[in-house]
Amino acid sequence: MRRWTFTGNHPKPDLIILDLGLPDLDGLEVVRRLREWTTLPIIILSVRNQETVKVSALDAGADDYLTKPFSVEELLARMRVVLRHSAGLSQKAEEPVFTLEDWKVDLSSRQVFMDEKEIHLTPTEYKLLTTLIRHAGKVITHRQLLKEVWGDAYSNEDQYLHVYMTRLRHKLEKDPARPKHLMIELGVGYRLKVD
Repeated sequence: MRRWTFTGNHPKPDLIILDLGLPDLDGLEVVRRLREWTTLPIIILSVRNQETVKVSALDAGADDYLTKPFSVEELLARMRVVLRHSAGLSQKAEEPVFTLEDWKVDLSSRQVFMDEKEIHLTPTEYKLLTTLIRHAGKVITHRQLLKEVWGDAYSNEDQYLHVYMTRLRHKLEKDPARPKHLMIELGVGYRLKVD
C-alpha cells in the first residue's frame, strides 16, 4: 500500500474517496488498514453493486458506498453528508504513529519498533497490539479482544488470547515475566498500560 505523508504547506485531507478496483491491493483491505489509524470519512466508488460487497465495505469501515455510474451532484451531496457527520464528532489530531517509552508503532506502514529496532509481528499479533493501542489505558475483556481480533466464533477461546499475549510480551517487553505495558487484569482481560 502506498504511504502518503503530509508535511509543510500540504493540507491534510478532509475525506477519502476510494475505488475498490485497485491494481495492486484489494480496496477492502485498504479500508481496513486506513481504519487502523484514521477516522477520516471514506466514500467508496465502485461498479460492484452486489449487496454483499456493499455490506463488506461498510463493515470494513467505509462511511458510504456509491455505485457507478453516478452523477457529480450525488457524489457532492454524499461528501457534504459525511463531512457534516465527521465535523459533529470530537476532532482530535490524527497521528498515525503511537509511541510508548521505547516502543514506536507506525500504524500507516504497519511497522513496530523497540529501541529503534524493527520487531516482526505476525498479522494476528499486530492486530492484537493495535486493538490494545486503540483502547490504551483501558481494560479490555477477554471476550472483547477475542471478538475484535479473531471474530465472533472465537469469543470463548481464551487459550488463543493467552498464547498470543505471551508472544507479544516476549517480543515487546524487556522482562516478559514482569511486563510494564502488556498487563493482565485477572479474571477480566488485558490492558495496555500507558502511564
